[in-house]
Amino acid sequence: MTDSRAARHLQHLQRTAVRLAIAAFAGLTGCACGPSNPAPRAALPLQSVPVDLPRYMGRWYVIANIPYFAERGFVASRAEWTLREDGRIDDVFVGRKGGFDEPERRYRFVDTVKPGSGGGEWSVRLFWPIYVTQLTLYVDPDYRYTILGYPGKTLGWIFARQAQISEADYRALLGRLQAMGYDTSRFRRVPQTPDQVGQPGFARTDGSD
Repeated sequence: MTDSRAARHLQHLQRTAVRLAIAAFAGLTGCACGPSNPAPRAALPLQSVPVDLPRYMGRWYVIANIPYFAERGFVASRAEWTLREDGRIDDVFVGRKGGFDEPERRYRFVDTVKPGSGGGEWSVRLFWPIYVTQLTLYVDPDYRYTILGYPGKTLGWIFARQAQISEADYRALLGRLQAMGYDTSRFRRVPQTPDQVGQPGFARTDGSD
């Protein structure tokens, strides 16, 4: 095979791999979407809020989310964000798959803040060339709680600086999500301590909803 033919063949393989990666990701996220959203304000577009990025960095525990393929079965999960000198964000997801006796896993991503968004909209690089848009939908004045979402409202998260929050605070955050048009019945709490496993409203460690 000549050098030119080899180069064309390599380019073809690369384009095929990209198409397969995009198709696989689309299929996975499609499986995660679940039923249509019956919330009265489901059609209301999501709007990001501005954030103080240096203050927003650090450790955030996953209090609840809409279960989907990548996080199903995880317990004690958290996000760790670090602002880089180039303005991008090192984004590390940490958790234990299948139970508290399992080893801790770490997944690393790189996020880019959308210009003009006030720090509230990020482009998250899952793996090249797959990027997704992440919206900060709420952060309280003391930066104790935050709500994240994706356009379409198929995915959503409640984060907190502490691994456990009060029931009243959790219900208040669900109320904010409901006002944004989310179907809050799809949210499941993520066990952060062993005694929470199997409790009503908590995600299952076997990955089922």
